[in-house]
Amino acid sequence: MTKLMLVHAAEIATPTGKEAVSGSAMNQLQVIHDGAVVIEAGIIQAVGPTETILKNYDSSQYSVIDATNQSIVPGFVDSHTHFVFGGYRPDEFLMRLSGKSYMEIMEAGGGIENTVQATRSSSFDELYQSGFERLDEMLAFGVTTVEGKSGYGLDHDNEIKQLGVMQKLNASHPVDVVSTFLGAHAVPREFAGRNSDYIDFLISDVLPEVASQKLADYCDAFCEKGVISIDDSRRLLAKAKALGMRLKLHADEIEQLGGAELAAELGAASADHLLEASDTGIGRLAEADVVATLLPATAFCLNKPYAPARKMIDQGCAVALASDLNPGSCFTGSVPLIFSLACIYMKMSVAEALTAFTLNGAAALNRADRIGSIEVGKEADLLLLKYPSYSYLVYKTAVNCVDRVIKKGKVIKN
Repeated sequence: MTKLMLVHAAEIATPTGKEAVSGSAMNQLQVIHDGAVVIEAGIIQAVGPTETILKNYDSSQYSVIDATNQSIVPGFVDSHTHFVFGGYRPDEFLMRLSGKSYMEIMEAGGGIENTVQATRSSSFDELYQSGFERLDEMLAFGVTTVEGKSGYGLDHDNEIKQLGVMQKLNASHPVDVVSTFLGAHAVPREFAGRNSDYIDFLISDVLPEVASQKLADYCDAFCEKGVISIDDSRRLLAKAKALGMRLKLHADEIEQLGGAELAAELGAASADHLLEASDTGIGRLAEADVVATLLPATAFCLNKPYAPARKMIDQGCAVALASDLNPGSCFTGSVPLIFSLACIYMKMSVAEALTAFTLNGAAALNRADRIGSIEVGKEADLLLLKYPSYSYLVYKTAVNCVDRVIKKGKVIKN
């Protein structure tokens, strides 16, 4: 049995609880100075001041890590990514820099359709290898659990292929992968002009197999004007819910369409993006306990105004932060960049940002009862930072400060 003890951490900083933290409570962390953590069989057994821990536990029975001058925080939970895909789209990034909008590029035949063709042409093994490498990059940033979406197949076989790749990655890589079926990411060429027919196809030919084979935990839809309508999103997600799947929703990213309200209506685990969410939608998310997952790196890359994190928190929402890593609008999984954007431009405190990228990210994946905080009984997913306080996550601006990653009680990244 693996037994590990971390001692003399300058600071242990963590949110607490087994569900999403909302409103002003997001700013309240448990902070232990000269702290220690005891881990057995991958589970946290004790957390407290080093002096107390050493009185109650025989350190000679453990592998001991001296964390002097370092801080310890929970492993990061990236609850919104599209990390399994084929091909790249650097030309489109340059088009955006020259003034083209996301929708203009999409209407000109670019955007998701380019990645769909590259993903369809990629073998299972090619997608697995590139996905494994991207998980390694996330791990270096301190991500210990990640959500991955399909949505670059947009047909039966290639959607199943993407989800199968994520299933294999979850079994073989130290980072836990939570899969989401996003067949409703766009309308493929073969259904051009027949958006509702495409949703009918997903409901009849793809979704039942995804659910019956348990290839995905969640179903999602890109609910946006000109892509997947409110009504079609509702139809698809209602069917997924009836099949026992949990729900997510790309909501109100480009236009105020009522996606936040729909996510609340359906009891989704999270509504994501929300750059254009209405005040009514924000209020309903808070009332329905739907996590508002914000993706500041996407707004940064698209040069768009950020989601109103401050308003959401002040109105009682539980806010999560995630990367949205994808080959088009946001080809980065940089956790340090996201922390900096959240605090400098979205007016979140460092404590709120840490809560958002740990416990609330876990809640957006229905895993807050087992990960997302440093508490007795939870899985030991921990990060040792190179500096003595969690405040360095923003103070060391946009630079990675993760020294060691511990996943389920094992040091997997030094």
